[in-house]
Formats: sequence, structure tokens, C-alpha cells
Amino acid sequence: MPHLLAKLKNAPIAVIREILEKDKAFHAENNMFLEHLWQNADDENEVLFIFRINDIDETKALIHQLHSEALTQDPNANLPLMTYLK
Repeated sequence: MPHLLAKLKNAPIAVIREILEKDKAFHAENNMFLEHLWQNADDENEVLFIFRINDIDETKALIHQLHSEALTQDPNANLPLMTYLK
């Protein structure tokens, strides 16, 4: 089962939890299912979260599209670093 691990800096966990909850239906429609959210024990401004996904290539394409759109709107957007796991 493939997964997507996201790491985001300079983002309080409460804010990210709220965003992930708001986007839950969108993620589910795109076969992304949040499994866990962590706060880095050594850096409280860094969070990690993991999604179970169905297809790495489809998810990569979606993330690329979403991140490209975000960077078009704001070239300095704070976007997570994505790691795809098989």
C-alpha cells in the first residue's frame, strides 16, 4: 500500500490539523486518506503527516498541479515537502 509523507515547516500543528480536516472530503475524492499527523519533538514549528494513497503517479500529478497553482498565486507559498513511499 503506497503512502505519501508530507513535511511542513513554519506551520503550527493546530493550523495544519484544521486545514486537513477542512480538506478531508477533497482528499478522499482523490484517494488520499490521512492516517496520522505529528509535531516534530525537536521543532514545534514542523509537522509531518501521512496519507494512505492508491496510486503514486496519480497522487504525484495531483500534488504537482496543486503546488504549481499555489506557487502561481504566491511564489513564496509555504508548501510541504512530499515523500512517496511504497
